[in-house]
Amino acid sequence: MSRMPLCLHLAAAIAFVMSMSWATAAVDQRRPITLPGCPDKCGNISIPYPFGTKAGCYFDDTFSVTCNLSTTPPAILDEPFTLQASAYYFGGQANPVGVITNKSWWTADLVDVNVARGEVRVSMPISSDCSMNESYHELSGLARMSLNFSTTFLFSTARNVLVGVGQSVGARVFGDTARTNYSAACNSLFDTPAAVQDGLCKGIGCCQAELAPGLLAVMSSMYYQSNSMWKTFPCTYSMVVDRSWYNFSLQDLYGYRVLDKRFPGGAPVVLDWAIRNGSCPAEGKPLPMACRSGNSLCVNATNGYGYLCKCKDGFDGNPYIPDGCQDIDECALRQEKPELRDSYPCNGICKNLIGGYDCNCKFGMKRDGNGTCTPVFPIPAMVATLGIVIVASIVVIVVLFKLLFEEKRKTKEFFIKNGGPILEKVNNIKIFKKDELKAIIEPCNVIGKGGFGEVYKGLLDNQLVAIKKSINVDRSQEKQFANEIIIQSRVIHKNIVKLIGCCLEVDVPMLVYEFVPQGSLHDILHNQSNNVSLSLGTRLNIAAGAAEGLSYMHSKTSTTILHGDIKPGNILLDDNFDPKISDFGISRLIAIDKSHTKCVIGDMCYMDPIYLQSGLLTKKSDVYSFGVVLLELLSRQKAAFGEDRTLVKAFLDCYREDKQILELFDKEILADKDIGVLHKLAMLIVECLELDVDRRPEMTDVVEQLHSLKRSHKNLYDKNTSTTT
Repeated sequence: MSRMPLCLHLAAAIAFVMSMSWATAAVDQRRPITLPGCPDKCGNISIPYPFGTKAGCYFDDTFSVTCNLSTTPPAILDEPFTLQASAYYFGGQANPVGVITNKSWWTADLVDVNVARGEVRVSMPISSDCSMNESYHELSGLARMSLNFSTTFLFSTARNVLVGVGQSVGARVFGDTARTNYSAACNSLFDTPAAVQDGLCKGIGCCQAELAPGLLAVMSSMYYQSNSMWKTFPCTYSMVVDRSWYNFSLQDLYGYRVLDKRFPGGAPVVLDWAIRNGSCPAEGKPLPMACRSGNSLCVNATNGYGYLCKCKDGFDGNPYIPDGCQDIDECALRQEKPELRDSYPCNGICKNLIGGYDCNCKFGMKRDGNGTCTPVFPIPAMVATLGIVIVASIVVIVVLFKLLFEEKRKTKEFFIKNGGPILEKVNNIKIFKKDELKAIIEPCNVIGKGGFGEVYKGLLDNQLVAIKKSINVDRSQEKQFANEIIIQSRVIHKNIVKLIGCCLEVDVPMLVYEFVPQGSLHDILHNQSNNVSLSLGTRLNIAAGAAEGLSYMHSKTSTTILHGDIKPGNILLDDNFDPKISDFGISRLIAIDKSHTKCVIGDMCYMDPIYLQSGLLTKKSDVYSFGVVLLELLSRQKAAFGEDRTLVKAFLDCYREDKQILELFDKEILADKDIGVLHKLAMLIVECLELDVDRRPEMTDVVEQLHSLKRSHKNLYDKNTSTTT
């Protein structure tokens, strides 16, 4: 016999497609099924990769599909198939006893492609034998479909079956395997139509036979049978068909060519396909080139040689294209399609995971060995447990309310103890609540720490502030605190750090000051990492500004305020190196008409020796401390630079022994033209460090001398500049 290529048709509208039950994996139509830029349909039939309708869109030539929409139905040409039809004569009689209606070559319709199963379905004519009388038969649909075993496609013997339908039928199939010819048959016969049952194909009105594996060609036909009931049941039928497609009905036996009319496109036959040019690699080796998705795996073909690509468990889509296998949202599918709930069981709380899902049991449930959520306790135990939980919750709520009430009570007590009712009436001092400062009082915001406590930097009301949180409190001075805060709030001077407000809702009140960006004079002088250059003019400006602040405290306020702890660490510098006196920790003790304290507090290196001996703090005590600060500012040496030899002692020794006193000063400011100014500064330091308190100058005198020296220094430089010009 001669062979011709099989023309496969894509026919979405053929009658049998509408009635078939084709088990396919649910595919989200939003996901791509083919390569970018490639058509994914021919008409309304999907064409997934590795199939394709134009060059560059299919895996190799065996998967090429020619879509011809000009024909009805659209035609697809695929080389591996050959089809052959032949006339059929009975019993070697000289003349035919029947008429064959299709004596020419015929084409089969391609129904669909299943990527997940590695299958395609094509249509094959239903063979029929219709009796026109007791001896005359009309035959139709006799055709032979052949496949070349070396091609991509093979008959699926697992999915296909021979089916015969009729009152008296001997259906048969014959064909070829790789080794031998093949034939199978089944018979159906009944005398009483009442014995026929719909849906039952067991030899009464309908019969079926299994097919042998390895079939390369098939042709279905019928043995000639004498049909005594031809008037009622004129036709018998034989077909090779997908076993899941046809459901026998008694009505198929009545009338002329009923099945041909019911299924004009023929019956679907399943063909297995695979990538035939290789096999799956060993475990751990790279996937073959056809498996392009990152969530795919390789499985060897079960029908013939080669391999198929599959999506991993928990993924769905086309494994033959990049990113084709995408995560299945099992939880969403359970909601959208209740019929899938048995496939994805969960009687708890479903949570989608990449490549799977998790089922968390609801409260009061636990997972058993089968993954099912069951109650943790029986109903009585759950009721008792719920009662305990409710009682415990009530107790916790009562305790929390009691703690909150106690906290509120303590907060109110602190507020009253720290003078809140008095300070509320002061206009230029703001009282902050504890919660307003909570975000700033954090370890990461600490900018200073010492025996007094900690200083924090933060943003409050869109203003940078420094919050001082003390560690200890002098209980004997608690009643004085409000008056001291009022005094500090009235100290408004450019060279004194401004007090913005306070927090009184804590045991030890917190003070909120303006933030001074350059830090302390101590850090500027002695921090090696800063290495800030300070000219004599800058140092004179710092000294004069600090002296002005002290002078204001001593004589320009309604109540004399003594600082008591003047040192470089308590003189802060702004961006212009203008000084601001800070830290009134000691002055709080003597601010209210007092000049004597039993407790000597402050830095010993800067403290007035007379104050150390007597405990008597006066304005002249601040003058002495300022003299030490001025000496440290000019020498850039720490006041205590040795165990036995302090800076003050070294300076005074040079003065008494009439030695070169300027040798102790910083070499950066020892310019020849400034020697006169430096000598006068040295004399001012000596005056401030007098042990005879009465011989020390007032701070107002110190201010006048420093301003005079500033002017002399400035005039000297202005004159030098003019001369040079």
